[in-house]
Amino acid sequence: MKSVLITGANSYIGTTFERWIQENAVGDIQTETVDMIDESWKTKNFGAYDTIFHVAGIAHADVGSVSEEQKKLYYKVNTDLTVECATKAKSEGVKQFIFMSSIIVYGESAGIGKQRVITKNTPLTPANFYGDSKVKAEEGLFKLADENFKIVVLRPPMIYGKGSKGNYPLLAKMARKSPFFPNVQNQRSMLYIGNLCKFVELMIRNEEQGVFFPQNKNYVQTSEMVRQIAEAHDKKIRLIKSVNWLLVSLGNRKCRISALINKAFGNIVYEHEMSKYMEEYRVYDLEESIHLTEC
Repeated sequence: MKSVLITGANSYIGTTFERWIQENAVGDIQTETVDMIDESWKTKNFGAYDTIFHVAGIAHADVGSVSEEQKKLYYKVNTDLTVECATKAKSEGVKQFIFMSSIIVYGESAGIGKQRVITKNTPLTPANFYGDSKVKAEEGLFKLADENFKIVVLRPPMIYGKGSKGNYPLLAKMARKSPFFPNVQNQRSMLYIGNLCKFVELMIRNEEQGVFFPQNKNYVQTSEMVRQIAEAHDKKIRLIKSVNWLLVSLGNRKCRISALINKAFGNIVYEHEMSKYMEEYRVYDLEESIHLTEC
C-alpha cells in the first residue's frame, strides 16, 4: 500500500488525481490532501506518507500586468514553499517528493510560422518570473535529493481536461460559438489530465526519481483540437486559411494581440523520445480526451 499526501487543497491537478485514483479503483494507493494556504500544514506528520505530491503553487498569469509585490509572491509560493515543504518531508522520513514544474522553464513557444523542438540538451531559459520561480524550486529540490529521498520533477506542457483553466476553455468557447476558425499548421505538445494522472500513478508505484516530460502520444494542431471540440457538441466549424497571412503579420508585431496569436498558433513541442516511459501512460488519444472533457 502506498500512502500519498497531496499538498495543495482544491487544486485542479490534485483533486483530479484523487478522483482518478478512486474511479479507477487503484486500491494500493491511498490519497489525502492538506491545505497549504495557512501554516497548519507545518504541524502535520509527513512521516505517515510514502510520497508527497506537491501541487500547491501560483499558476501562469498575464505576466505583463503583474506588480512587483505579486512577483515576490510567485517566488514565495512556487519556490520557497516548495523547498520548505520538501525539507520537512525529508526530515520526517518521506521517501519520494513529486513536484509539478512546467515546460515554461524552457521559455515561451516559437511564434506563428516558426518551429521550436525541445530536446534533452535544450538549456533552461525561463522567459519571465513565473518560469524562473519554477527553475529555482527545481534547483532547491535537487539539493535535497539522495538515495533515501527521491525527487521527481514533472515538466508537462499545457494540461487540459474537464474543469481545466488557461487556454483550453478559451478555445472551447470559440469552438462552440464561432462558425469559422483559422486553419494554421502548428504543432504543440499537450497533456490530457487523465494521461497525467496515469503517469503520476506510475511514478508513485515504481518509486521513480528524476526529471520527466509527460505529453500526449501525438502533437496537437490547434485548429484540429477546435474542430474536435465543435464536433463533440454536434457543431460544424469551418477551418479557413484565408486569414493566415494576417495572423502571421500580427504575430510578428510587438503588441498584446501578437502574444495572444502566438500563444494559440505558435509552436513548441517536446521531442517524442523524451516522453516515452517503460509503461504506457497515454491511455487517452486526442479524440477520446476531447469527448471526456466536453461531454
